[in-house]
Amino acid sequence: MTGEPTPITTLMPRLTRITIYPIKSLDGCDVREAVVLPTGSLAGDRRYELVDSGGNVVNGKKCAAIHNIRAAFGPHMKDVTLGVGQNYKTFSLAEASSDIAQWCSEVVGKKCHLVENAEGGFSDDSESPGPTLISTASLTEVSQWFSEMDLAEVRRRFRMNLEIDGPTPFWEDRLVAKHQTVISRFQIGDVIWQGRGICQRCVVPTRDARLGTPTPDFPRVFSQRRQASLPVWSPVERFDHFYRLGVNTALDMVALGEGPDRGKVIRVGDSVTHLG
Repeated sequence: MTGEPTPITTLMPRLTRITIYPIKSLDGCDVREAVVLPTGSLAGDRRYELVDSGGNVVNGKKCAAIHNIRAAFGPHMKDVTLGVGQNYKTFSLAEASSDIAQWCSEVVGKKCHLVENAEGGFSDDSESPGPTLISTASLTEVSQWFSEMDLAEVRRRFRMNLEIDGPTPFWEDRLVAKHQTVISRFQIGDVIWQGRGICQRCVVPTRDARLGTPTPDFPRVFSQRRQASLPVWSPVERFDHFYRLGVNTALDMVALGEGPDRGKVIRVGDSVTHLG
């Protein structure tokens, strides 16, 4: 590859929301800007996670009780206020990890420890450790498939990092190449990313994000509606099933050479350009 990619300039959405999840599986917090770490993840995102005595992660996939925990993070994410019902308590993330773990242990009913990875966070996908991305139009469309959900609830269930104002539902699907051997690139502000795939969803979106109660038939209804509304630009070749939503990303090391974009900042308001 020589030189910079030529932008596909038909549309230029903007980044409208950045959500960081400091403790994996707990509530996120919206920020106006985020530093891109050397791994491609966003600074602070999934920096902490709960594990059991055997080192196994305690998350929403395995433990529905974790949905009952509310979390609110203070300035610079230095402290967290945790609560269930009317019982709330504030902890220092840096100094009270054992107290946080003990509090969470009592809620989920098993012994937990809070562990930290400041260098890259605890991503579910080691091959695509960048932030997940979706358009507001896509989340709004999904909210219309289920009578009990509004836009805020769909956001909480799917737990995406980056939200853009793409003009039509599933606009972001075009950021993923139709064939796995082809790399699709896009740019947010000054940072170039790869669209690595359409996110395969887990059991978490099937449950009420605040209560943990399941929505009957969620995967089947979602998959049927997703397939029926798949736009012509979606990489249908990459859909082995249709329980997929949003884009997995990674920093683009080919375009960046030594990776000068690592350590840069993305901000709400940055333009999103598909580079092809």
